Amino acid sequence: MIIDCHCHAGTGDGLTGPWDTRAPLAAYLRQASAAGIDRTVLFAAFHSDYRVANRMVGDIVRRNPRRFYGFAFVHADRDRGRILPMVRETVREFGFRGIKLHRFDARITREVCEAARSLKLPVLYDVMGEVSVVELLATEYPDVSFIIPHLGSFSDDWRAQQALIDPLARHANIFTDTSGVRRFSLLEEACRRAGPHKVLFGSDGPWLHPGLELAKIKLLRLAPAALRLVLGGNWLRLTQGAGRVTTVAAFAVAATFSEREAGAAPRPPRADPWEPVAAEAPPAL
Repeated sequence: MIIDCHCHAGTGDGLTGPWDTRAPLAAYLRQASAAGIDRTVLFAAFHSDYRVANRMVGDIVRRNPRRFYGFAFVHADRDRGRILPMVRETVREFGFRGIKLHRFDARITREVCEAARSLKLPVLYDVMGEVSVVELLATEYPDVSFIIPHLGSFSDDWRAQQALIDPLARHANIFTDTSGVRRFSLLEEACRRAGPHKVLFGSDGPWLHPGLELAKIKLLRLAPAALRLVLGGNWLRLTQGAGRVTTVAAFAVAATFSEREAGAAPRPPRADPWEPVAAEAPPAL
């Protein structure tokens, strides 16, 4: 079975670019079918209210559960204090299998990680080249699986992609997906150093052609067993316990993050979610 672990769907409520306008699936499905892709993991387009956007994706998944899986998209700042119930709702109503968030919206928080731990869900976090956070995620939450898409950077930041390979190889809970990676030699290196059990096939559809992205995987010339892992086995393993939550764990997470933190100034928006992140000065000690 071939599973595309990275595809957007639904309608955004912005008009900045394709990412927050519309993610139509008709052409993607024709392309994926022609390429032999069996199932696809969907998450929302960028949106100002991810609860609304998740329900749009959930309706697609519910109408065709044999074709689609779903991940819940969250905004780590704007959804602060409600992330656990937001994600739990998608697990219960639509059978979602993970959490998706993007550095373009906000940096990942403990609340997101605790919700993932409570619900036994993997987290797909686009770090936009901020690879240094991966070490913190790996060591602070060793029981949570983190998928860092695009080998760390969609914007062809080869330095970030090269830097991700080391923690990918060292930490059992760090994974990557192949979507949008232009430098093929880095995909080869990731598979060689970290192993094919740490790499997942993804396309970043519907904006990238799934057949083209799949061709890169085939060109890796992996052994049959390793190829099966990359094309779907790894994703199935990471999501096999999704949604099995204990009442005590869920209550603890909800209690910890029940009140919104105050005083943090909102980060000014950028025009493009794949624009490189400017370096920020460390806090004064």
